Amino acid sequence: MAYQRGDMEAFETLWAAFRGALTGYLRALSRDGAVAEDLLQETFLQLHKVRHTYQPPRPVRPWVYAIARNVFLMHRRAAYRRGRHETIADDVLPEVPVPPEIESLGDRETVQKALTRLPEGRRGALVLHHMLGMSFKEVGAVLGISEGAAKVRAHRALAELREAMGVTGDGS
Repeated sequence: MAYQRGDMEAFETLWAAFRGALTGYLRALSRDGAVAEDLLQETFLQLHKVRHTYQPPRPVRPWVYAIARNVFLMHRRAAYRRGRHETIADDVLPEVPVPPEIESLGDRETVQKALTRLPEGRRGALVLHHMLGMSFKEVGAVLGISEGAAKVRAHRALAELREAMGVTGDGS
């Protein structure tokens, strides 16, 4: 990766390629748009600090998302240690990218509310696979789990999402 060798244009390319989807992922995890923006900045700061750990020719995307997930987890642990339990009001939902197959479960706002209520581990797998289009192998790499476990988490999350929205398995 050219960025590892100090090519700042390569950093700009990396930023442009990941900024949008990574922001959506961090919003889905944090449930707060402002926090997601802060976490995005911290993610790219961490990427810069640990750029030497990337191992070509391995895919860049799982490496970037794993760093973003770790930044989120560090943020959550720090908030917990400070005794702050941040919650989000139902009327202040982050913009989460919702693909047509999930959006067909209901209107966008209802889907987003249901997504925020899913357990974090399952929500992450669902967002990474069904919304950001990562393969289960990539999802597993990001979450530090096997490909099979990633499939199970995403499947269970989708089932919980359907249940929360009152949709049966046949789409009715």
